Amino acid sequence: MMTGSAIYVGEVVHQRHRPKRHSLRYRVFSILVDLDDLQQLNRLKYFGYDRKALFAFMSGDHGHGQGLRDWATEQLRGVGLPAPARIRLLCYPRILGYVFNPLSVWFCDDSSGKPLATIYEVHNTFGERHTYVLPVGGEQAADKEFYVSPFIGLDCRYQFKIVPPEDRVRIAINETEAGEPLLYAAFSGTRRDFTDANLLKLFFSHPLMTLKVTAGIHWEALRLLLKGIRVHGHMPKDRIATARSQRREADHVSEPVALSRD
Repeated sequence: MMTGSAIYVGEVVHQRHRPKRHSLRYRVFSILVDLDDLQQLNRLKYFGYDRKALFAFMSGDHGHGQGLRDWATEQLRGVGLPAPARIRLLCYPRILGYVFNPLSVWFCDDSSGKPLATIYEVHNTFGERHTYVLPVGGEQAADKEFYVSPFIGLDCRYQFKIVPPEDRVRIAINETEAGEPLLYAAFSGTRRDFTDANLLKLFFSHPLMTLKVTAGIHWEALRLLLKGIRVHGHMPKDRIATARSQRREADHVSEPVALSRD
């Protein structure tokens, strides 16, 4: 039995606070994949690593197409941290070949097992990805830099709170807009062993779960439309970065210049 990898069965909840209240709750499960376990996991009957199976983990679904360990190492070095010794990834698996992961969470530890950083890898329904790399030890918060929902603008901020994966795992996000609470989202799950028996049970207790994730996104979008929530048009990731760069330059130019009296 692998101690690094596991299955977490639980619920996803969303609570929107304004301009109109809206909430959802879905039964889901996620897999926690220790990168060092992948070859051993690939020996399971109902799970495949980079191959077709009832449940599968495809490395191309994460890390922007690079080698997973190299990619995670590059992300940490980008914020001044050393290479992680242990990397675990919490995500949805492919089921019958299909998956959509709104959020994948990478737990990166040093050689002593001490957490170094958390990587939050966000996907949207336009096929784009973005990562927030946040060192462990301080506040895990970041300004929103990526278009996710058509019902939430970009001038927002995320605050992440996690219970690292042990017997239970919890990922919670509080999103604010102009400093005011806007949305709370969380996944909480209980650990199960990563075995063929448990995978097969989940296939029947959560049938076509990954397809239902996508269907649920569109169903909740319809509910929000019917409530009259404002729609924000899609802005591609590269355009967001360009617009923000231009805004920073404009703010710099508009700053008053102190005159020397020498």
